[in-house]
Amino acid sequence: CILYLLHLNYFTWQCHQVEMMYRLMLCRNYSLPWHVMEGNVYGLWGTTLTENTSDNRELFVRTTLRELLVYLVFLVDILTYGMTSSNTYYYTKVMTDLFVLTPSGNGVTFQSISSMADFWTYAQGPMLDGLYWTKWYNDQSLQNGDHSFIYYENMLLGVPRMRQIKVMNNSCKVHKDFRNEISGCFDVYNEKKEDEVDFGLVNGTAWQYHNEKEIKGSAHWGLLTTYSGGGYYQDLNRTKEESAEILMEMNNNLWLDHGTRAVFIDFSTYNANINLFCVIRLLVEFPATGGAIPSYQIRTVKLIRYITYWDYFIIGCEMVFCLFILYYIVEEILELRIHGFSYFSSIWNTLDVVVILLAIVAIVFNVFRTIKVDKLLGKLLEQPGIYADFEFLAFWQTQYNNMNAVNLFFAWIKVFKYISFNKTMTQLSSTLGRCAKDIMGFAIMFFIVFFAYAQLGYLLFGTEVNSFSTFVKCIFTQFRIILGDFDYDAIERANRVLGPIYFVTYVFFVFFVLLNMFLAIINDTYSEVKEELSSQKDELQITDIIKQSYMKTFMKLKLKKEKISDVQKVLRSGSNKLEFKDFRETLKELGHADHEISEAFSKFDHDGNQILDQEEQERMKRELEEKRVSGLG
Repeated sequence: CILYLLHLNYFTWQCHQVEMMYRLMLCRNYSLPWHVMEGNVYGLWGTTLTENTSDNRELFVRTTLRELLVYLVFLVDILTYGMTSSNTYYYTKVMTDLFVLTPSGNGVTFQSISSMADFWTYAQGPMLDGLYWTKWYNDQSLQNGDHSFIYYENMLLGVPRMRQIKVMNNSCKVHKDFRNEISGCFDVYNEKKEDEVDFGLVNGTAWQYHNEKEIKGSAHWGLLTTYSGGGYYQDLNRTKEESAEILMEMNNNLWLDHGTRAVFIDFSTYNANINLFCVIRLLVEFPATGGAIPSYQIRTVKLIRYITYWDYFIIGCEMVFCLFILYYIVEEILELRIHGFSYFSSIWNTLDVVVILLAIVAIVFNVFRTIKVDKLLGKLLEQPGIYADFEFLAFWQTQYNNMNAVNLFFAWIKVFKYISFNKTMTQLSSTLGRCAKDIMGFAIMFFIVFFAYAQLGYLLFGTEVNSFSTFVKCIFTQFRIILGDFDYDAIERANRVLGPIYFVTYVFFVFFVLLNMFLAIINDTYSEVKEELSSQKDELQITDIIKQSYMKTFMKLKLKKEKISDVQKVLRSGSNKLEFKDFRETLKELGHADHEISEAFSKFDHDGNQILDQEEQERMKRELEEKRVSGLG
């Protein structure tokens, strides 16, 4: 009710201004000029940047409050459709347990693959068993034809695909002392060294190279490097028996060899119960060192958007979201027209533009995704025996979700724009702004020491400790040490002498010295800002506006005494000397605003000592009584 009254007061003020302009125009027999019509448009999109609020604190606060209320509705609308269901986690977990953690007869899981032999054991065991479910647990048929329903609920879309990437022989050089013993040399993967020659049985897609465009593939960022979307691929069949024969043939004819650097297993499932797609990619990398490094990527995404009643409610929220974006686009254009390029001098204005641009991209992607999914599903239903390539859509849906997450974060941070005029709320921004130069200077000193230790750790422990195996890992490991997450035993095993020295000196200089210097800079600046804000003159705050509306409402209902009576009550209860602190606290309890209290007190405090003596109190009493009698109070 209070917020409604505030909005109503603002709207009444705007109507009063328009009415006065029309009366003036009629008295002078003027026609309605363009700038008046334009003013009405500005009223609809009225913000602190379009209104002249520099000399009117009350207008500034009311305009900001109205902006905040509109923005909160926008924020709630984003949250309504921006959240994801917890079902996505459980779906991902179920698929991970089945295809990554399920062991074969001799105990080989996907995560434990360490050689090519282990890969074939997994592919012909847990992978096939996980992909093809055609019977119940009592061997009774599921009666779904050739379709496989994983865990009886998740339909396997199309057929799985296996693809490998190879490098050419003699892609590296063997030292002259070993050329007689070593006839071949297969380098680490590089797209320029990728093998494109047919091999093995020659006939069939598994033995013939296909480039990225031919198979509509895309590059993949693995643990070791980034792989192209081309290679040698083999689509499995819709039945377990036929797929097992294909794998047996590939194994017997040495599909994997010295040149193999990566093998991909791709397939997709759909669960109609929760309307979610699960796009799975299992990757085994075979580095030039030998051995195997498994990794996986399971993307659970919602590609079909509108099925249930809740989904139709979401589409309503999306339409409202589009209207909000249109509203804010017009608002930003108006502000840009008034302020020009100086508009971007404020970080909040730049954030406005970023949120709008990300929202526009989200809207465009929503339309693109809906069209693309319909086309893919239509093709899949016509040819159920082909590979269902949802990798492209799943990737961009994931990026869309990431973008939504970032946009929601910025949207929440933007709330500070509307509450930063309050003294309490400005403490954070003022503190960070004032100590920014000191922090930048300190950061240079900090990172010189930090990167020096990172380089030292990389050279000392990089060959043995996984968390120090790359320079980037060293950087994040050192941040974890600051937070108390570290493996001291691994460091000591890697270097019994320099390991403890590295650890002790790093903790001392970085944690105890530099980190505490950083905190000291912020603490000192915060104390200064807080002291300055406490000594500043009280201005009209948002709480004062709410109190004024509250007071006006109750005064109209005659449930509140007049303001003059409250002040007289304070004077009667006071002593010979009435301090401003006591005067202010008593009136605030009675619902009066800070700026009103300050104005009333300073009017009679002629010597400015923040104390009303007996004479000043008597003068205030006389004037209040005159106002009460005259009815001006």
